[in-house]
Amino acid sequence: MHVLSRRGFTAFALALPFAATAQGALPAGPITMIVGWPAGGPSDNVARLTAQRMAEALGQSIVIDNKGGAGGNIGTDAAARAKPDGSTIMLATVASHGLNSALYPKLNHDPIKDFAPIGMITTSPSVLLVPTGSPFRSVADLLAAARAAPGKLNYGSGGVGSSQHLAGASFKKLTGVDVTHIPFKGTAPAMTDLMAGRVDFVLTTGAMSFIRSGKLRPLAVAAQQRLPALPEVPTFEEAGVKGFTTDSWYGLVAPAGTPRAALDKLNAALATALRNPEVQKQFLDQGSLPVQPMGVDAFWRFVQHQMPLAAEQVRVSGAKAE
Repeated sequence: MHVLSRRGFTAFALALPFAATAQGALPAGPITMIVGWPAGGPSDNVARLTAQRMAEALGQSIVIDNKGGAGGNIGTDAAARAKPDGSTIMLATVASHGLNSALYPKLNHDPIKDFAPIGMITTSPSVLLVPTGSPFRSVADLLAAARAAPGKLNYGSGGVGSSQHLAGASFKKLTGVDVTHIPFKGTAPAMTDLMAGRVDFVLTTGAMSFIRSGKLRPLAVAAQQRLPALPEVPTFEEAGVKGFTTDSWYGLVAPAGTPRAALDKLNAALATALRNPEVQKQFLDQGSLPVQPMGVDAFWRFVQHQMPLAAEQVRVSGAKAE
């Protein structure tokens, strides 16, 4: 009978966890999904719907860990430092993997080198929203008021570097109006102040529940065509603002070094979730646009392709980390 030396046995014992991980692709126990934005906002809504359906496909629970602040950078930093074994994943957005690299002079992570791809979830154009008590019934009304009293109107965002911040800065630059940016610590508090009338308008995604409940009024959609969820709301092009579109995308990434087997298994679970008709309906109802499941490599090519485009949007908009 062959007997292992002490050194050989030690090497064999140390290899056991890695062999088990490779065989099972993912470690046992709950998976943590880091979301760099507070609970209740559009990013959090996308994350929770995705996590629920992916958990069903995996037969493994996924726990949401909201780490809001610094335009999503706090959560992104935490995800970059997490153990790369498939037990931690992160909701990636146009902010974490695009805008922030151009907005902030220095980041504590590299959005490409420090992460590995899992897959795309959905895309969502911004909607210009005002309180139901607002006197503005159209984009033309809002622009007329802004031009009549420069600096008086304001727009809210989920924080410096958020998609709402960039959309508002782009809208301001494109239309030539002087409106004041008010950054909040997440989209949810910005929406609270918008509904209370303390904020004049917000350009955001994921606000369908507020619209349907009559708490907010949509004036225009920053898309090339009207949204299925808001067929009566014009695009900005139709409202007289030419060339204003936004595309907030959501995907999943893991820390760099996560085994390919784990990435592939997570990607397969995501694809199963996205093919679910109920998930597709929920995304449409939220004002998002479902996407065809995208492989690991195709998703990473998309991310790397859109990063310089996002940086150019920041440059053109004039937005800065305040």
